[in-house]
Amino acid sequence: MDNKRASPATFLDCIPSFAAQITPSIAQDDPQLRLLAPHWVTDKPTSSFDFLPRDSDIQWLWSETGLFYALDLGGTNFRVLRVQLGGKDKRVVDTESEQVSIPKEIMHGTTEELFDFIASRLSKFVAMEGGNFQLQEGRKREIGFTFSFPVKQTSIDSGILIKWTKGFAVSGTAGKDVVACLNAAMERQGLDMSVSALVNDTVGALAGAHYWDEDVMVAVILGTGTNACYIERTESIPKLQHLGLGTGNTIINTEWGAFSDGLPLTEFDKDMDAESINPGEQIFEKTISGMYLGEIVRRVLARMAQESDLFGHSFADKLAEPFVLRQLTRKHDYRTPHLCAMQQDNSEDLGKLNQFVTTSSDNSEDLGEVESILHDIIGVNQSSVAARRVIVEVSDCIVKRGGRLAGAGIAGILQKMENDSKGLILGRRTVVAMDGGLYENYPQYRSYMVEAMAELLGPRDMEHIVVEHTKDGSGIGAALLAAANSKYAAAQLLA
Repeated sequence: MDNKRASPATFLDCIPSFAAQITPSIAQDDPQLRLLAPHWVTDKPTSSFDFLPRDSDIQWLWSETGLFYALDLGGTNFRVLRVQLGGKDKRVVDTESEQVSIPKEIMHGTTEELFDFIASRLSKFVAMEGGNFQLQEGRKREIGFTFSFPVKQTSIDSGILIKWTKGFAVSGTAGKDVVACLNAAMERQGLDMSVSALVNDTVGALAGAHYWDEDVMVAVILGTGTNACYIERTESIPKLQHLGLGTGNTIINTEWGAFSDGLPLTEFDKDMDAESINPGEQIFEKTISGMYLGEIVRRVLARMAQESDLFGHSFADKLAEPFVLRQLTRKHDYRTPHLCAMQQDNSEDLGKLNQFVTTSSDNSEDLGEVESILHDIIGVNQSSVAARRVIVEVSDCIVKRGGRLAGAGIAGILQKMENDSKGLILGRRTVVAMDGGLYENYPQYRSYMVEAMAELLGPRDMEHIVVEHTKDGSGIGAALLAAANSKYAAAQLLA
């Protein structure tokens, strides 16, 4: 290769052609982004929205007491949680949780293998119960099951899996009741526990956040996958009119990961989708969620490495490995994804924490964190400062698009709520509860998301919107819903 092709200027020339493909979704005050948000107002309520059954209507009667468990299954990790509830005065007395990574062979195994693996780890967690956690005498342990995959929910404690997403390809589960699968696995483990509530992760997050703040109206999960739900007036839902439910509120689970209308897709998005285990599905999720952002960056870098000698005269074999940049490492704080670590390189030579990297010719900014990840994860033995800057530019481009698209979705939901309530939402304090590792650990992503919301809603309406992180919200919410739907509580009411 000649020197011109390997020069920093040539590396930087690669960026505009790629950036041009996604400019519509990252430009300031972008018309296409403004056209995208209204899809949530006009299209979704009559198409692919999932409406929860009446059993999952909002019941903010948080007077429950006792020990309850929660299981949160929604990505490459699952979380188990125990909560001691103290009623209206004491609220949450204490909580304990544990996170477990799911091996790839389990994610691609059988139904029994997955649920037996979960039940075995849950059993070990229950065995460590003690301290402030006391099961009331004569009661069996009950658990709220947060299941973040598309299901047809038939009651508060049953739901049929429609399909797996987020990289799961477990055989034999589609068409089955996932609660029955978990109950059977717990029985095989000899665990005296039953599921009293099946909860979507966003519904759990909304319930948990609303428990502490009644102004919470929307909940969004941004992690391995993504979803959103919001509180809607029952009379605004045509699908429920024939049930004669009258006035009141219910939670609407949007399953917004399946949204695809008008999304600005690049050739890299389309290629990734075509090679995924669910081509043509979950398109919005594939542009904004943590599982896919690193993979899009990898595909761009692989193309650059082939066409411009980004890493010299050799091509790193691992750069051809799908999802190599999705992996997490304990080396980085908060088990931060590689993409985030590279974009916010905090090496001493960079000079400022969390500073976005520019294409400056200042060679003192050596981006040591980027260099380390390239070496340890991708197998690049040597990389120039110019190449590292290109990587950060590409990462920022992808993350900016993802964050702004997520912000457009939230703005669209808020605008729909405003329209349905005839102006009663955006003029008052309205809280959007956020959960998920991508949102929690990626400050640049958060910034781009809120930036897009402000552009689309305008300063007057945005002044009343509060975006706040609700850590463990979905887990606590699932435990609360398990308590609210406890068979023992029902028995006491009938006594």
